[in-house]
Amino acid sequence: MTEGERPETDGGQEFEQEYADLGATTQNAMDIAETSMDIVRQFVPDETLADRIRQKSVHSMGDIEFQHLIEFTGSDDLGDDEDAPVRAGARAVLEEATIVTDITMSKAGITSRGHNCEKRKAIGNGAELAKETGMTRTAASVLELDKQGVYDGAIATIGNAPTAAFALADCIENGTRPAAIVATPVGFVKAEESRQRIREVSEEYDVPAITNVGRRGGSGLAAALTNELIHVAKDVRTDDLELEVTADARAARAESESEDE
Repeated sequence: MTEGERPETDGGQEFEQEYADLGATTQNAMDIAETSMDIVRQFVPDETLADRIRQKSVHSMGDIEFQHLIEFTGSDDLGDDEDAPVRAGARAVLEEATIVTDITMSKAGITSRGHNCEKRKAIGNGAELAKETGMTRTAASVLELDKQGVYDGAIATIGNAPTAAFALADCIENGTRPAAIVATPVGFVKAEESRQRIREVSEEYDVPAITNVGRRGGSGLAAALTNELIHVAKDVRTDDLELEVTADARAARAESESEDE
């Protein structure tokens, strides 16, 4: 399937590409995915770009309360409102930035539809560095790719490895500037601390980042949130969405439209 093509059902009818990353490849599957998202929107606001990320997190985790665990940090040219990381990520997609994941599973979950970004995984690089230093393979992989300049201007997606998040934070301290970060590493050992570290460098160096708090997370969540950045970019490309609007202005516009209905 080439860029711009839309998938078809068994009967030849087109369906919304919005649901492609949910696994929908038939009309019945699309109906299920659409109904699921409609249910999510009953419990999660639908006013800002950040709300779209919250919705996707709830859908991915199967937990309505998860919306309250998503954090937005850093800033873009419009400011440091909560939509900033989403705008930055969508711009990066539109500019065909590289999407760099920590492991294979995170990469596999990111849709190939609706964008022309190269998808890369860090794991598999830096084997010699890991052997020499004893650091984890994922941390060494991030450092190796950073030496090659891969993370500058890229979307950095980390869904599994806390050590990859720590390594990326160190790279940012040393001058690396990803376009946007999605970091949701999961687990009981340093996972929350690694996400907090990402938030700290995000705020200090104005690098837009989407993270979560708590022990949960994972590659599926990271991929889902990255896919939503792709969907936002797609909506901008098709003139269904104006990107250069702050969260407050977008929410006010949504409220005004609701009152007019």
